[in-house]
Amino acid sequence: MLAQAHDRIASEFHAVAAEHGVGPSEWRVLATLASGEATGISRLAQIIVMKQPTVTRLLDRMQAAGHVQRVPHDGDRRITLVSITERGQQLTDKLVPLALEHEARVLAPFGAEGADALKLSLRQLIGV
Repeated sequence: MLAQAHDRIASEFHAVAAEHGVGPSEWRVLATLASGEATGISRLAQIIVMKQPTVTRLLDRMQAAGHVQRVPHDGDRRITLVSITERGQQLTDKLVPLALEHEARVLAPFGAEGADALKLSLRQLIGV
């Protein structure tokens, strides 16, 4: 059921993102980095549920498009961090309100209390 719900909900928003030239994987990266905080590639792969080599190739494309940049970690030269660029942030700033509108439409049938309960259950399920 979770897979079916994810497929339905995600595919609806992915169509919106595609109108802005952003694929599903790119959207997950941009949404993760939208706070402006640089994130390690391993952690990013974990958050967006992709294997690290796939994320590395995705980041190569996103960096070439000017949406992200790689930066060295201050304390550990073995770690490469990824941050969103100004261009990537501008794109994300357009998409986040659309994502929030989509989320509100999806959760509206549950009511505020039901939506909060669903979000809490999902957070507990994934261990956040």
